[in-house]
Amino acid sequence: MDLVKRKKIKIGFPSTFEIALGLTGFVFIMVWLFTKPEHPTYSIYGFQVLKYWQKGFWELLEFTLQMILILVFGYSLAISEQVNKWITKLSKVADNNLKAVLITGSVTLVAGYINWGFGLVLGAVLARKIGEINYNNGIKINYPLICAAGYLGMMVWHSGLSGSSTLKVAEKGHFLEHTIGLLPVSETIFSSQNFLVNLVLVVSLLLTLFILSKRKPKVFNLPTRNSAKKNKLKSGKGFLGIIIGLLILGLGLSDFIFAEQGNLGFFDLNFVNFLLLGIGLLLYRNLKDYVMSLEAGLKSATDILIQFPFYAGIMGMIKYSGFLEDLGSMMIHISSPEALPLTSFFSAAVVNLFIPSGGGQWAIQGPILMESAMKLGVDPAGMILSFAYGDQLTNMLQPFWALPLLSITGVSAKEILRYTIYFFLCGLLVFGIGIWILIC
Repeated sequence: MDLVKRKKIKIGFPSTFEIALGLTGFVFIMVWLFTKPEHPTYSIYGFQVLKYWQKGFWELLEFTLQMILILVFGYSLAISEQVNKWITKLSKVADNNLKAVLITGSVTLVAGYINWGFGLVLGAVLARKIGEINYNNGIKINYPLICAAGYLGMMVWHSGLSGSSTLKVAEKGHFLEHTIGLLPVSETIFSSQNFLVNLVLVVSLLLTLFILSKRKPKVFNLPTRNSAKKNKLKSGKGFLGIIIGLLILGLGLSDFIFAEQGNLGFFDLNFVNFLLLGIGLLLYRNLKDYVMSLEAGLKSATDILIQFPFYAGIMGMIKYSGFLEDLGSMMIHISSPEALPLTSFFSAAVVNLFIPSGGGQWAIQGPILMESAMKLGVDPAGMILSFAYGDQLTNMLQPFWALPLLSITGVSAKEILRYTIYFFLCGLLVFGIGIWILIC
């Protein structure tokens, strides 16, 4: 008989920051080994690669702040009093399982397309509110499925109005302008191909939700959650926020008036953030309350703040060592011009499992994909859309961005992943066929 009690060793999943550090180390080794010139010793060249990392570390500060703002501004809208009143009214309509699932999925898809931070929090709050109302009324619903539907905004965000890659390449002075120039959103977000793919995707996802909702729901015990009172912020009395908000919105919307017909070159990350700021001030009215809402959203932006400089450092090692050209040449050899968009799609889907931030992923993959596209004569706009589809697809398998939803709804990652796997398969089919027919 073994008298020694053996303790089970629990191996936890690494944090996203740990993954970023691990990826930094991996790329350092790859660059160090495969790009070393003939003359310097390995130790000297290793130091040089670290200097490449240091040089790149600060090159995406503007992009980092833009991504933080787009999350924080969207987050503040989702927890505003006006939005919560609308959520309560909508939740009362969802008085059976089918309505609850379809309403949550539809609202989250629209909100996620508008802004990923807004859709992420709105979907979670809506799912929770629907759960509470039906639980109190003794109505049987599939609460984990409803919560999974509240995560669907992350399936459409990158091809929507807040996509990091699509908006970044439309901005003057972006870090790939010397390679591909400026790509207006009329060629990416507002292209007919993107609209068609998104339309088919939404219909397919709603049909999937309809089928899944037919499973007989069980009586559920509503999970507890922490800081339930923090899910909404009241708008106090005031007029200064309204005045400033209207001024900002007026300035932003004037760009549509003065722009040349069909020219949407002004529609970039800065423009979207500017409008979100104006809408937020208008909703809260009181400047103090709006600042409080931003403070709540900033807690969700910590990972972006600390990780993006490390992704920029990775980009620096790849770019300044010449490894970028080597990777681009490898992609050209293993792919054809016709298949390159699909290669972009699948590579983005896989990399997203390790780099859940779409902006951080674009900083690393973007230069490689665009270099390959230009050398093979492939339309960069189609490549960027293919990348966006791949990045958002595996969010259904990557629970990182679901953390706010899990916290608000009280469900576990395991409970929603049993349903998001179906969303993943649906998206894989729609995106794969869409890229093959419309982009390749």
